[in-house]
Amino acid sequence: MSDIVTPSQRFSYPFTVLQQIAQDVLDHARKGGASACEAGVTDGFGQNVTVRRGEVETIEYNRDKGLSVTVYIGQKRGHASTSDFSPQAVSETVAAALSIAGHTAEDNCAGLADADLLAREFPQLDLYFPWDLPVERAIDLAKTCEAAAFSVDKRITNSEGASVLLNESQFVYANSLGFMGGYPASRHSISCAVIASQDDTMQRDYWYSTARDAADLEQAGSVGIITGKRSVSRLGARKVDTCEVPVLFEAPIAASLIGHFVSAVSGGNLYRKSSFLLDSVGRQVFAPDIQIRELPHLKKGLASSPFDDEGVATRERKIVENGVVQGYFLSSYSGRKLGLRTTGNAGGNHNLVLDNGNGLEFSALLKKMGRGLLVTELLGQGVNTVTGDYSRGAAGFWVEDGEIRHAVEEITIAANLKDMLLGISAVGNDVIVRGSKQCGSILVDRMIVAGG
Repeated sequence: MSDIVTPSQRFSYPFTVLQQIAQDVLDHARKGGASACEAGVTDGFGQNVTVRRGEVETIEYNRDKGLSVTVYIGQKRGHASTSDFSPQAVSETVAAALSIAGHTAEDNCAGLADADLLAREFPQLDLYFPWDLPVERAIDLAKTCEAAAFSVDKRITNSEGASVLLNESQFVYANSLGFMGGYPASRHSISCAVIASQDDTMQRDYWYSTARDAADLEQAGSVGIITGKRSVSRLGARKVDTCEVPVLFEAPIAASLIGHFVSAVSGGNLYRKSSFLLDSVGRQVFAPDIQIRELPHLKKGLASSPFDDEGVATRERKIVENGVVQGYFLSSYSGRKLGLRTTGNAGGNHNLVLDNGNGLEFSALLKKMGRGLLVTELLGQGVNTVTGDYSRGAAGFWVEDGEIRHAVEEITIAANLKDMLLGISAVGNDVIVRGSKQCGSILVDRMIVAGG
């Protein structure tokens, strides 16, 4: 990937300099007696502008760089890092990693990824889109976003601010097996949060849009309008009596359910026996019509990558087919601990897409639910990955006869994730892409809703 050219005026270092630093690390490690070595070199910058009540509240700039070094002496591992790219600092960081390795115990699962799994081809995934955004333009966008939120309703009385963020970075990963790869990437966003008031009560809500390419962001005014409408819709919220009913997770938070599944079938939790989905490959975990695919090569994907954090080539694969688990998420280390090979997931998953084949319009999901709870916000962290027990504070809307009746707050929803995943009765087509997990709203057939 040495032919990648990035605008020299945007990054602190040319891409070729990052490559040279990585190579210097490998050379120092070899001379210092390491049997293997890997290095990651990063360079990036960002700008974040926040406006509150029509006035500029913060303007933040950042430039970051870092070097991460891991060495192996046999199967002893040492790691060190620095933000100093000077030749002396690079040499000292390698020496520190070697010293640490000399004092650690052997681990028969430690080591680089298997050479035959390393990426040899690097597809163009369109991950880098520089945003020419003068701070004055960023301020205008943030003001437009916040003003649009205030224009929705006179009951919007305060603001937590509107922000416009740009972030660009580049990296190189290299190891002593001859692998060296890297690329630039970008991620930009527009966000807003406002407060609506009525009588003596206040309600807050937010909305945001994020994308690799600023051209793919929702319009600043649209983000503000959605924010305002969401905040006002929560006025008049009240508790509901404890009951067992269907629960519809709105798309922006439905992805968290997929996240709990990913955590349960990830290598670290599996080899530590701290998962409610041990030995789940080949087992029915989701409802029969649920499919989940990992698509690491989606153009402009927020979690797309030609290789993982160890240089292992990523590939498209089925994670869940007809509700049955087809594979785990493993790094080289966790794979070896389990007697398996890496799945190319060192560093996380890549663009998980959930599909049940008949995604419904949001209104159709409400009709299908009939009577129950629409959840638009989750609070707290009451999820036990070992047992699957799920209990979280929530807010949203009560639904009767397939229609939203009133806002709901100060409730808890509870069930076990095993039952929840098996009990997914419908998935919406209202997909909002904000991260590595993509799905529409998810309807779970029953959960305990505890009110007061």
